[in-house]
Amino acid sequence: MIGVVVREGRFLLIRRSAHVVAPRYYCFPGGGIHPGESEEEALVREFREELAVEVRPIRKIWRSVTPWQVQLSWWSAEIRGETCPTPNPAEVESVHWTTADEMANLPDSLPSNFEFLQAFRNGLIALRVEDAI
Repeated sequence: MIGVVVREGRFLLIRRSAHVVAPRYYCFPGGGIHPGESEEEALVREFREELAVEVRPIRKIWRSVTPWQVQLSWWSAEIRGETCPTPNPAEVESVHWTTADEMANLPDSLPSNFEFLQAFRNGLIALRVEDAI
């Protein structure tokens, strides 16, 4: 389950900690769903754990499958209030707000970032018009 937050035409990305799977890769915030949890509940929990912020899930915007056959649900979300994401160093090294063009050129990005970006640019992922800059 992946969370997509867009502010002023920029996507919220994280750089993963050196202590997790796919260390130091850039990706969208997110993670696994615990037993008994809905996708929305998992999204809220993951943002709390990784970035110490409260989010409001808006809607599911896309589905994809990784090369390892892991199914990903992509959700648009918004950060509640004026809180700034604060990385949990056990999971996240840094936080980045990037444009679509900047995301396309980031080194060490998870393959799912590029798949998302291609689908977004091809109109397969509907985000609000003002978010699609």
